[in-house]
Amino acid sequence: MSDIEIIEQLKQGNEQAFRKLVESYRKLVVNTCYGLLHNREDAEDVAQDVFIEVYRSVDSFRADAKLSTWLYRIAVNRSLNHIRDNKKHRWFSLFESDVKTENKKLLQVESSLTDQPEFELENKQRAIILHQAIGSLPEKQKVAFSLSKYEDLSYQEIAEVMELSVSSVESLLFRAKKNLQKKLYTCYKKKCM
Repeated sequence: MSDIEIIEQLKQGNEQAFRKLVESYRKLVVNTCYGLLHNREDAEDVAQDVFIEVYRSVDSFRADAKLSTWLYRIAVNRSLNHIRDNKKHRWFSLFESDVKTENKKLLQVESSLTDQPEFELENKQRAIILHQAIGSLPEKQKVAFSLSKYEDLSYQEIAEVMELSVSSVESLLFRAKKNLQKKLYTCYKKKCM
C-alpha cells in the first residue's frame, strides 16, 4: 500500500491502513523522538501521541509534502512540546539519571575484565559528554542537528520538517557545529575526557 493509498484509507477511517502506517513509520517516529528526548520510554509515549494525532488530523494532510515529512514535523513538535510541558527540568533530570546510569555502567566496565577496559571507559565518557553538549544547544539548533546526524536527513528534508528555508537550516547546522566544537574543545582543555 503506497503512502497516498494509506492516507486515503485513513481518511475513510480504515483501521488496517492505520496499522500499516504504524508498521511502516514506527521506527522513524520513535527514533526522531528519541533523538530529541534522549529517553526511550518518553520517545515511545510521544510516538504514540504522534500516531494518534495523525489519525485525528489526517483530513488536514496536504499532499504537497511527503507523508514522512509530515510525520517528522509532528514528531519534532510533539517532542518539543513534551520537553516544554515538563519545564525542561524533567528532561535534565532524565538526562542526569541517564548519566548516573551510564556512570554505573562505566564502573561496571571498569571493574570487568575486558581486553581493553580503558578504551571502553573512554568511549562511554565521550558519549556522555557529547549528549550533554547536544542537549545544551538552543532548541532549533538541537532539532536541526538531531535530524541531520541521527536521522540522516538532507538539508532540504530538514527545511521541510522545520518549515524553514534551506539556507536557514544550513545556518542552524553551522552554528550548532560551532557551538558543539566550542563546548567540546573547552571540555578537552579541562581534561574532562
